[in-house]
Amino acid sequence: MDFLLSGLAACGACVFTNPLEVVKTRMQLQGELQAPGSYQRHYRNVFHAFFTIGQVDGLAALQKGLVPALVYQFLMNGIRLGTYGLAEAGGYLLDSNGNHSPGRSAAAGALAGVMGAYIGSPIYMVKTHLQAQSASEIAVGHQYKHQVFPPQSWKLALTAAMVSSLAVVAAMTPFDVVSTRLYNQPTDAHGKGLMYRGLPDAVMQTIRTEGIWGMYKGMGASYFRLGPHTILSLFFWDQLRILYQKHNQ
Repeated sequence: MDFLLSGLAACGACVFTNPLEVVKTRMQLQGELQAPGSYQRHYRNVFHAFFTIGQVDGLAALQKGLVPALVYQFLMNGIRLGTYGLAEAGGYLLDSNGNHSPGRSAAAGALAGVMGAYIGSPIYMVKTHLQAQSASEIAVGHQYKHQVFPPQSWKLALTAAMVSSLAVVAAMTPFDVVSTRLYNQPTDAHGKGLMYRGLPDAVMQTIRTEGIWGMYKGMGASYFRLGPHTILSLFFWDQLRILYQKHNQ
């Protein structure tokens, strides 16, 4: 569960921070191996870079490389935080006296970080190539002409649906937990629930006794049920729309 939750949390943050990653990539490639003052500065600072990219490449360009960035964050942070969580749960961070060991914690954190970075490195390279792509007038660094998917490709729709399913599961699991418990609670002779007075009461009781993570119980099972359902629903919907548009042309 540590692997899944940490990966999902990183993906959620990535959606908001990816534009900054695009700006960072462009600014780091600007003037590569050129003496200061010998090249044109397309991006003078962070705010100017935001404006320039949005104006020339379009606002959508600020989310370039989002799909590999999400995969990278899910793999890297899932492995990094998940591995550390396993070490902590297994008691490997404690010394012989049962006390927390800073040295063991640092070693476990370093090992987990190395594993995450090593596995995520190929995806990071793809992300960097895509984020560096830009119009010729503001291009910096080497321009790889990658095209992940051709326009109207079913692979594009499938990938987008897979990413969407992560957000759907993360958002819906707490409500699914509460509805399951409300439906399953015992009732009196009049059909009134004996454990919960309603949805707010079920939420408060669950958080009070089981903690916030109690609202995410069964999240892995939810993804393997809701994930494919969301993916296939969105994929079929997109393909049916394309067929309908072609039929009406």
